[in-house]
Amino acid sequence: MSIGIINIGIGNIGSVSNAVYSQGFDPILVSSAEDFEHITHLIIPGVGSYLAAMKLLRDGDLVEAIVGFVQQGKPTLGICLGMQLLSFIGFEGGQTEGLRLIEGEVMPLEKVKGLNLPHVGWNTVTHKREHPVLNGIKTGLDFYFVNGYFFKAKNDDDVIASSDYGQSFPSIIGNKNIIGVQFHPEKSQINGLRMLDNFCLWDGVC
Repeated sequence: MSIGIINIGIGNIGSVSNAVYSQGFDPILVSSAEDFEHITHLIIPGVGSYLAAMKLLRDGDLVEAIVGFVQQGKPTLGICLGMQLLSFIGFEGGQTEGLRLIEGEVMPLEKVKGLNLPHVGWNTVTHKREHPVLNGIKTGLDFYFVNGYFFKAKNDDDVIASSDYGQSFPSIIGNKNIIGVQFHPEKSQINGLRMLDNFCLWDGVC
């Protein structure tokens, strides 16, 4: 398997690449449409602003390439901001159109007394349904989060798992060959690495 990792110069590219490599797979940094010819799987990582990330994807002519890759039925994973970019629209930094791959919008987490924003640290992920990327991973385990926004999915069937931080929010979403995780599997120790391993072995079929 050749695992492509979108490289637009922001986010957790190095740690994701190292985690994929540690599981025995070949990470390939993807920074142009031509790079998609050499990969079997795609990871969209990200840390930062929805608005800025979408601008960088458009400036790099990567939006159409990502959508085309997904439409071929190939396995695609969004991590943190990368998950949020799968949505139709986001409101961080101003209203911005996303990749339009899973119906929903990205909204700010509610301000709740006693809870700091952004949401940073370990939190529980509760499964709503089974998925091949969750094979061998029990419900109720903790993963590492850094987020001030959340993916508000239009369709409940697209929510694979949820977490709670003053409000319930989707922590894993998925539709066909696409899956997104709000947390950072590459920073979530053994269970996060197991999830990355499952993704890299996944054929995109649920």
